[in-house]
Amino acid sequence: MNKLETLQHYFGHESFREQQEEVIDAILNHQDLLMILPTGGGKSLCYQLPSLLMSGVTVVISPLLALMHDQVVALKNSGIPSAMLSSMQTKEESRQIEQELLQNKIKLLYVAPERLMNDYFLNFLLKLNINFFVVDEAHCVSEWGHEFREHYRMLSQLKISFPNTTISAFTATATQAVQEDILNNLNLQNPKVIKGSLFRKNLTITAQHRQSDGRKQLISFLTEHKNEAGIVYAFSRKQTESTASYLKKQGFKAEAYHAGLATDVKNRVFADFVADEIDIVVATIAFGMGIDKSNIRFVVHINMPKTLENYYQEIGRAGRDGLEATTLLLFATVDIVQQKSFIEALPDSPYKKSAFEKINTISRFANSESCRHKQIATYFEEYIEPCNDKCDNCLNPDKNSIDITQEAQKLLSTIFRTKQAFGIHYVIDVLRGSEEQRILTNGHDQLSVYGIGKEYTKAQWLSITDKLLELGAVGIGEYRVYHLTKRGVAILKGEQRVTIREERLVVTKAKKKKVKQFDDYEVDIFDKLRVLRKEIATQNRVPPYVVFSDKTLKELSNVMPTTKAEMLDIHGIGEVKFERYGQAFLKLIEEINNG
Repeated sequence: MNKLETLQHYFGHESFREQQEEVIDAILNHQDLLMILPTGGGKSLCYQLPSLLMSGVTVVISPLLALMHDQVVALKNSGIPSAMLSSMQTKEESRQIEQELLQNKIKLLYVAPERLMNDYFLNFLLKLNINFFVVDEAHCVSEWGHEFREHYRMLSQLKISFPNTTISAFTATATQAVQEDILNNLNLQNPKVIKGSLFRKNLTITAQHRQSDGRKQLISFLTEHKNEAGIVYAFSRKQTESTASYLKKQGFKAEAYHAGLATDVKNRVFADFVADEIDIVVATIAFGMGIDKSNIRFVVHINMPKTLENYYQEIGRAGRDGLEATTLLLFATVDIVQQKSFIEALPDSPYKKSAFEKINTISRFANSESCRHKQIATYFEEYIEPCNDKCDNCLNPDKNSIDITQEAQKLLSTIFRTKQAFGIHYVIDVLRGSEEQRILTNGHDQLSVYGIGKEYTKAQWLSITDKLLELGAVGIGEYRVYHLTKRGVAILKGEQRVTIREERLVVTKAKKKKVKQFDDYEVDIFDKLRVLRKEIATQNRVPPYVVFSDKTLKELSNVMPTTKAEMLDIHGIGEVKFERYGQAFLKLIEEINNG
């Protein structure tokens, strides 16, 4: 069979989607490649189809068991001999699969990166006729990515062990830095890089300031999607359970899903959702990557995601069938304060700087007034026109807007008169007439702009700054120093007006003392972590709090990190403490998750 006949016979499609055939041809021509295509764009078919046209087996490296299981089931149902090797199989089942592989009876083999780095398994693979490797969710390779996984980093060994076997890497999102990291780490040779458009024309993106706990807004949104399938993302495990319980009381068919649930409960919830027995899963982000359900009509976040990459990946689970789907982001200043408090505890490093920038980016996105699809595309270095009618900002462009041209000129003038050599907090302090010693030492209390912005709070000036960033009127250079652009100069000269939605200036800075971060920490998990801490402390002859504080253990119980990068996001864990104690805690968390 040729490509089109194979497409019709096994997958039931009459034609390829945009760029699919280009990827398939590259694989058939034995060329290394990286494909960046949004969720729902048809990445899986790009490697499944050429495998059927080539001799040998395709080895697919994937990060989640649930995702691998779903794909194998779907392939088998399409008559494509496939298998996965993981902890889900018994020894007898694994031996049977190995025999079938040696007999060339399997076309696609799915494995986790941890297994691939096993010496026994690597030696076994050398006995097979492998036509090409697939690295799925390839952004996990990059330390600059939002879901970095240590074992993915080790995939650099593939080209050493199999120098003549091509590699095809796939991901839904990658900034330029992440893209380069993937190419370099996997040692791709003269790779073909294919990027699909990030614009999901069937996806409507909305965001709202969260009022109180956001439940009224959530119910209002869900009422418009009665009996439709959707995911509600929450920050903590307790939050998933309390929200799911609340939704059930309101008449919705909803269940909670998080890594702390018993395996049989997770499997039941997952199966019921896939089978449309329930409509809504309230989950932590651990749920998303393993879901291969095409008819999800909505995705809701009831807290601010950590990064724009996370957010885009998660909303991408909606509308994978190409039909209309909607998203809702509920956010509050307290979300940002909480995330930044976690980052603040990290040791100074490029990773810490990057984490702050990512939080600021998602904050600007949530508060912005410009096209949300365009903002996402711009972040990933793609240019698109505004969507016009697929985001709340384009649907309501003039909602309660007020003129802030004069305020923008004050801010721009202060940036200019401080020689475009300072960060925005310093600029705003000058604008508001702060008597901090560094301002007096620099003589900036003598500037004509000193104190001319007292009518606004610092938080309000930051909102105005975000608006100017959205407009491209200011830029951020090295060391987060702000400078004027051509557009900024035009605004300063009065050649352009600036407006902002009034609600963005109704800002009250969240008080940290009121942020109750750990009211809902996982008590049972915390107790298990505390036992391990005591054992380590006894072995090292130090007080337990020297190992990790209670605050650190409580955050660990909520977040349940599975990688070094995720551990370093936790309050109180730096590089040194991770090297000393991190692996022991990661091992315990893995045991709890698998328990």
